[in-house]
Amino acid sequence: MGYDYDLVKRLAEDKKMVLDLHVAPNLNAMVEMLDSGKVDLIAYEVPVTSEYRNHILPCGIESITHQVLVQPKTSDKSKRINDVTQLVGREVYVEANSKYHQRLVNLNNELGGGIEIKPVDRDTMITEELIAMVSEGQIPLTVVDSDIAKINRTYYSDLDITLEISFPQRSSWGVAPSSKWLADSIDAWIRQEQPSKVQAELLKQYFEMSKQQPAYVIDFSKGRMSHLDPLFREYSRSINWDWRLFSAMGFTESRYDSAQVSWAGARGVMQIMPSTARSFGLDGNRIVNNRENIAVAAKIISHLDRQFASLVPNAEERKKFILAAYNSGPAHVLDAIALARKLGYDDKVWFGSVENALMLKSKPEYYNDPVCKYGYFNGRQTYQYVHSVLATYDQARKKIPI
Repeated sequence: MGYDYDLVKRLAEDKKMVLDLHVAPNLNAMVEMLDSGKVDLIAYEVPVTSEYRNHILPCGIESITHQVLVQPKTSDKSKRINDVTQLVGREVYVEANSKYHQRLVNLNNELGGGIEIKPVDRDTMITEELIAMVSEGQIPLTVVDSDIAKINRTYYSDLDITLEISFPQRSSWGVAPSSKWLADSIDAWIRQEQPSKVQAELLKQYFEMSKQQPAYVIDFSKGRMSHLDPLFREYSRSINWDWRLFSAMGFTESRYDSAQVSWAGARGVMQIMPSTARSFGLDGNRIVNNRENIAVAAKIISHLDRQFASLVPNAEERKKFILAAYNSGPAHVLDAIALARKLGYDDKVWFGSVENALMLKSKPEYYNDPVCKYGYFNGRQTYQYVHSVLATYDQARKKIPI
């Protein structure tokens, strides 16, 4: 998600050092990079265990996680599982052959049996999808690490993640055992007041701030979509879009609230990141101005249209790709197109094809594929974003004249 990256970037800035970032596909690869001297620091939460003791000297902030039960939130205490003994007779879905699966097997043995463990093949499901399925009522329970649970609860506020079912696991950043000076320097830095405040703010941003949109329904009985209809009509002409589709984006992005600031820092009706706004000539003080915010959104759409024109020749189909790229950034959509092509999907069709490839980018065997240049991506939000915008647009077409 970016928590460790933001923190190590701040470390480099404070130490007046240049951050030379290397991305590893997994923890074992990180350890090999550290052993070989290719990197000096692993800015990732490495488990503090005997397995890594001879390779890694822990440093920085120590995190403590547990495996937790993910269950629907309810005010009825009789329906909430508050103790592991209440898992007897319950179905719990976990990734097959994962540490969660093993922990449930051990817990089941400790309790004398009775937990209905439902292993799910990793080829068809990943942790984040199981969490979403609990939220949507498709499965009753799952088990994940508490940090993963906290991040996902910011998307699904209807989940309860309070029941710990494992011993605590300590983890922290790490350096080579021969670099104790570096570990000491990082430890001293994080104890300072300002870095400590930055870390607390990042924890809140990534693990606590809701990433859900506030509930709001368009009142089509007024014969309009919002008070911003004239602006969407005006700027839609520059991109040759139906203004109602452009407006549906504004609704999905912010519920037409110019004061809304996302957990990632995006602002205004069209939820534009300040860095993106600056690249289109709009400074931070003007980003919440409705006219200028919508005007820049139109420029972004025009830019994306040119970027995807040769890849998706059909203009109407291309709009779905543009919606996805507006939400996720174009890089992951380009990866999804390449992956769809390799898997034999139609790489010029979004629904049921490239959108499915985008969802696969949350699985190591796919995001580590050579055709994927931009790594891991949890595509569920983008998948839902495209469907949500088009559903709102479909409503508007039926109820609002063009």
